[in-house]
Amino acid sequence: MKTAAVIPVKTFSNAKTRLQLPSEKIEELCKVMLEEILQVLSISPKIEKIIIVTKEKKAIEIAKKFNAVIIIDEKEESVNQAVSLAEEYLLENNFVASMIFPQDIPGIKTQDIDFMLNYKTHPNFAIIVPSRKFDGTNALVRMPVNLMETHYDDDSYRNHMATAKEHTRNVAMVFVKRIMLDIDDKEDLELFLKQNEKPDLVEKIKKILN
Repeated sequence: MKTAAVIPVKTFSNAKTRLQLPSEKIEELCKVMLEEILQVLSISPKIEKIIIVTKEKKAIEIAKKFNAVIIIDEKEESVNQAVSLAEEYLLENNFVASMIFPQDIPGIKTQDIDFMLNYKTHPNFAIIVPSRKFDGTNALVRMPVNLMETHYDDDSYRNHMATAKEHTRNVAMVFVKRIMLDIDDKEDLELFLKQNEKPDLVEKIKKILN
């Protein structure tokens, strides 16, 4: 199953405003989180290629280190638009399935990807991992890659569940604790640091915050 991971990356200076941190700290935090998820995805045997959709120069520099395909999103209109740009590439290059992740789930591990894909069914399927607050989608797997439109930034978890069920009977909602924790506000960040599942990464983030 030729599978790609897709990560839409917002310009760092416009990201994570709810963290209420100085812009330089937010930028460093975005860089560290993106590098972490790319590291995990790059060693997963389930993923053949990583696609980054962004216009952020620092994200492009990081993505190059992991041999990711870089799609420039000059307009940066929405996550949905970024996903549609990735879809064009995936269809042209005969990818069978795609996995969409946000840039802010640094707790993800390779075994989480394996666990999630255990729920795949053929020939058409969707797998959805909600955010821990059940207001967003922290992983969306689609086979085929254009199975359904995406609905990010609009109560996306519920909308993705409803839309997926309109297109296939093979829809799985999967709870993966590390993927469900996205770093969106101070509470999320404090929880991630407290869980300390990745001590080296936690130390990096603490240095940024100090």
